[in-house]
Amino acid sequence: MASDELFGDEPAGPVCGIDEAGRGPLAGPVCAAAVILPEDFDTGMLGDSKALSARARERAYAAIATQADWCVAWAWPDEIDRLNILWATMLAMRRAWEGLRWRPALVLVDGNRTPDLPCPRKAIVRGDALVPQIMAASIMAKVSRDRAMERYDWFYPEYGYARHKGYPTAAHREACRRLGPSPIQRLSFRYGAE
Repeated sequence: MASDELFGDEPAGPVCGIDEAGRGPLAGPVCAAAVILPEDFDTGMLGDSKALSARARERAYAAIATQADWCVAWAWPDEIDRLNILWATMLAMRRAWEGLRWRPALVLVDGNRTPDLPCPRKAIVRGDALVPQIMAASIMAKVSRDRAMERYDWFYPEYGYARHKGYPTAAHREACRRLGPSPIQRLSFRYGAE
């Protein structure tokens, strides 16, 4: 996709990509990342985080973490239950944007809606496969969330979080049936826009 299709007029300053990881699980937080890449960043290592191997994601994560302006932020299971997953995701995205050192001229968000931010922003469906800044955010969010779920596995090994990361696998559902909800379980599943 050509940059003029993404941006319209060329932005007069840095472009930030935002994406999330963890909307679909039954347990754990949702994680959002905001990333502003330097102009000389090697975008050849980027891609949709779900399509990259774990090794490629880790390599890209290390490069982004040392070269870019970035922030990872969270919305916790109790916030997800209170707000619903959509608005909790928007909250995590805003928190990530607020954690950047620099204020971007434009924010590009993966998906079909953006968080409420005091700057120009645009939602791009499948942006995590099209826009380097969103690809970078996708990688930062996924690696960060996967690592968090692996740490939760230390505390709640009987739930198998290191394997399934809180997603609704048969093993995870069976553990919940047998043991009841863990302290990081999401207890409601409202997805509405309200």
